[in-house]
Amino acid sequence: MAASQFDRTADFLGLDNAVRERCKWPKRLITVTVPIQRDSGETEVFFGYRVQHHLSRGPVKGGLRFHPDVNLGEVAALAMWMNWKCALMDLPYGGGKGGVSCDPRQMSEHEMESVTRRFATEILPFIGPETDVMAPDMGTNAQTMAWITDVYSTHKGYLAPDIVTGKPVELQGSQGRDMATGHGVAFLITRAFSKLKIKEKDASAIIQGFGNVGYHAARTLSRYGVSIRGISDVTGAVWNEAGIDVDKLKEYADKTGGVIGFPDAAPIDPDDLLIQPCDALVPAALERVINDKNAQQLQCRVLAEGANGPTTPNADAIIEQRDDIFLIPDILCNAGGVTVSYFEWVQNLQRYQWTEEEVITKLETKLETAFEKVIWFSEQNKTPHRVSALALGISEVAATKSIRGLFP
Repeated sequence: MAASQFDRTADFLGLDNAVRERCKWPKRLITVTVPIQRDSGETEVFFGYRVQHHLSRGPVKGGLRFHPDVNLGEVAALAMWMNWKCALMDLPYGGGKGGVSCDPRQMSEHEMESVTRRFATEILPFIGPETDVMAPDMGTNAQTMAWITDVYSTHKGYLAPDIVTGKPVELQGSQGRDMATGHGVAFLITRAFSKLKIKEKDASAIIQGFGNVGYHAARTLSRYGVSIRGISDVTGAVWNEAGIDVDKLKEYADKTGGVIGFPDAAPIDPDDLLIQPCDALVPAALERVINDKNAQQLQCRVLAEGANGPTTPNADAIIEQRDDIFLIPDILCNAGGVTVSYFEWVQNLQRYQWTEEEVITKLETKLETAFEKVIWFSEQNKTPHRVSALALGISEVAATKSIRGLFP
């Protein structure tokens, strides 16, 4: 998906083949073994990956995920998308992504710490505040980042908080980081509503995924006055035409392990949830959930991609042909996380902390600027929003590579 999106956009831009090839392929693909001793006393070896797509515009930035299905191809695609995302948002970063093929749900905290510390140790030669700055992703969190900070700082002999972002505030993490991605999704939905002349108090939304991104997107939309009618997670989906109390659902899901069975909403098939009428549909969990099987059945006004790669190329073609859905593409829609990660990195470099209000205000300013650039480019060039967002990001990287030249 990532490669086909790049090729389509590069064709549109007419990139010179020499620059095109350099933009497409990652700078480094790193694979390491991560042996740990399980609590049972047995030794198990996991595989870890880190892909650094480009360092032309600055250190690479991107999450670290722990999941059984992590593989090098997935990580490379996510690193590529992150590269264009950082360029689109005018952040001085390249794209990076990493992961360990393990199942956090089957591991104790001690085992998670062992995997994290061993992975960090194995990739120490390739990371640093000016080389590669990691952040939490699927299956990892602020505690994971704290362990990596400790490994790197112990190796250096001094506290180096700028080695990762998404850390606990006690380790010079940033205010507002946890809510950043979801808040950004909700904020951009209101910008799309403004373009479509939809009032928040009259609008409805469906959220696919109730993790960090989905929860904060739903919570922020609720505060804007939008009715959240449907929400799903790995356990199933729930629906209430009159609206769901997001905080009550969160409390219930934390206690029971999922949204299914929530007494104030009815169960609904997760696939059917995606095609219910709504003003905003937010796929905020898995890749490829909007595909050629359901794209024609979507009944949303705005499709806001909180997850990475939720819409397949075939579905893109259907949505573009329909021309009745306002798409906020993933590299713009979920850019709130990396933007506040950048703010955290800047605060760490300055050794000066900002308030949550300062962080969120700066975040919304950045998102508004990028949103208006994408819409303007789309209108000027008669291109779909995804192509417009990718074109802005890719052309920025291509220009930097052309200016720097090719090292002999």
